[in-house]
Amino acid sequence: MKTLRFSRKEARYAAAMVASRLRPGAGAAVGPLALVDDEPPELPAEGWHRVWPRLTGICGSDLSTIDGHSSRYFEDFVSFPFVPGHEIVGDMEGGRRVVIEPVLGHAARGFPLPFPGAAPADGNDYRHLTCGHLEPGIQTGFCESTGGGWATEFVAHESQIHDVPDWMSDELAVTIEPVAGGVHAALRANVADGDTVAVIGAGPMGLVTVAALRHLTNPGSIMIGAKYPVQRDLAAEYGADVVTAPNELTRAVRRASGSFMIGSRLSGGADVVIDAVGSEESIEQALGLCRPRGRVVLLGMPGHVNIDLTALWHRETELVGTYTYGTETTNDGRTATSFELALELAGKVAFDKMVSATYPLDRYKDAIDHAANAGGRGGVKIAFDLRDEKRRGLPTD
Repeated sequence: MKTLRFSRKEARYAAAMVASRLRPGAGAAVGPLALVDDEPPELPAEGWHRVWPRLTGICGSDLSTIDGHSSRYFEDFVSFPFVPGHEIVGDMEGGRRVVIEPVLGHAARGFPLPFPGAAPADGNDYRHLTCGHLEPGIQTGFCESTGGGWATEFVAHESQIHDVPDWMSDELAVTIEPVAGGVHAALRANVADGDTVAVIGAGPMGLVTVAALRHLTNPGSIMIGAKYPVQRDLAAEYGADVVTAPNELTRAVRRASGSFMIGSRLSGGADVVIDAVGSEESIEQALGLCRPRGRVVLLGMPGHVNIDLTALWHRETELVGTYTYGTETTNDGRTATSFELALELAGKVAFDKMVSATYPLDRYKDAIDHAANAGGRGGVKIAFDLRDEKRRGLPTD
């Protein structure tokens, strides 16, 4: 099969880190990612199935890994070589079209569920992520045993598989994984009726979180800072009340909250701030935008940052992490998984408008460059298109 393989090559990883400082995405040309022909992964145990991708998205965490910026925190939760790609719509035997919930949870690794009906990411002990039927790996796309979506074939456990309704296009289906992450972030934010919510970052995760906030919570106002025209248009369409330039977001929050300026900080601020970027600068901005005793939700994946946390302490700010998805309780008391809610939300919101361009695997350097610089090129989400690839073993009617 054709696959993009990421190997443990420290010298190339360092080269990617250097190159990406000059241009984001440049790590694809000099780093340890390579297009190779390889054998498909074996089925690890009962309950596993082969999947042939149609479209697979390029995520911010993928770009961070390729450019050498991912946190060393994950070293014990990844096995090499791995095939990236976890935003997947694909085919299974029997004509099923599916999306993948990529977390390799208890069921996938042969462990009892933490509670009946638990989603793959549920639980309060991560020991299962490093053992069981599989090599270590937090998700499909970071585990040697499973393969990933940047290949013509991989394997998935039945607990990860969600059927795609016939009416849904591939372009809409490939967004379901990030939408599920946005659902989880919106509900983890614990937005009270009438709250002012500010979102930092109008990339895919910021945009889908705006939509989830609008449809699953009842805020008084949703504000977002968006740099590029396509981001501003989609943010407004997806439900933001105020869309402003990133450097004007503080002024918008100040106006909405009636705050004073104390130095560079607001005296008050938004009730909830969701940081969909995860950089040192965005986390500092989030803390500065949040009112005393408010809540900052960290959605964007951070690395090693150097931040003065005095404001967190002084303003008694609640800092909440939001990783992937899980079992949710909606504001009306309903219990459902993030993916179930995402599939429902996709029937109301045109998330397929985020898919700006697709590439074949053999143009992976161009694809990754486009994804890393999407906003400036008028795009949002970039994906690999494997629908015309020769899929070894794909059943035919």
